[in-house]
Amino acid sequence: MSEARVIALPDATDRALIVATQGGLPLVAEPYHVLADQLGISAEEVMQRLQAMQQNGIIRRIGLVPNHYALGYTCNGMTVWDVPDERIHILGPKLGALPFVSHCYRRPRFLPDWPYNLFAMVHGRSRAETDAQVEEIARLLGDDDRGHAVLYSTRILKKTGLRLGNRGD
Repeated sequence: MSEARVIALPDATDRALIVATQGGLPLVAEPYHVLADQLGISAEEVMQRLQAMQQNGIIRRIGLVPNHYALGYTCNGMTVWDVPDERIHILGPKLGALPFVSHCYRRPRFLPDWPYNLFAMVHGRSRAETDAQVEEIARLLGDDDRGHAVLYSTRILKKTGLRLGNRGD
C-alpha cells in the first residue's frame, strides 16, 4: 500500500515571499534579512519557508538567470532534430550536457509538416560560432540525425518566468 504524499499549500506569507522574490533577490550582503524585514518575519523563517516550498515543488530552484544578450551571446538558435523515438532517452541527455546548450526538450512531432522531436537551444557570439555548435551536435548524433533545422532568434519578446500578482492577503 502506497502512502499519499501531503503537500502543504502556500499560505499568505509564502505567497508574499514569492511576490517579494520573483523579480530577484535584493542585491545586498544579506538578502534574506531584507526580505525578513519586508515581511515581518525572521531571516531564518524566510530561509525555512523557501526550503519548504522547494521541497514541496512550489518553487523549483533559486538561481541566477543570466541575460545572455548582455553577456555577448547574441546569436541564439533553437535547433530541432528528427531522431529515432526509441533513442531519444539516450540522445537528449547527451545534447543537454553540451556546454553551449541551455535547454533541451522532447517535443511531439506534427507530421507530415514537422518531423522534429528533439529541441536544443544553442548560444553563440556569432553566427559562425552557432553554426559550428550545430555541426558538433550533428556529429554527436551521427546516423541518428535524420534531419534538422535551426530557428535563429531575432529579438527577445519576453524573458521572465511566471509572476504572481500581489493579492494583498
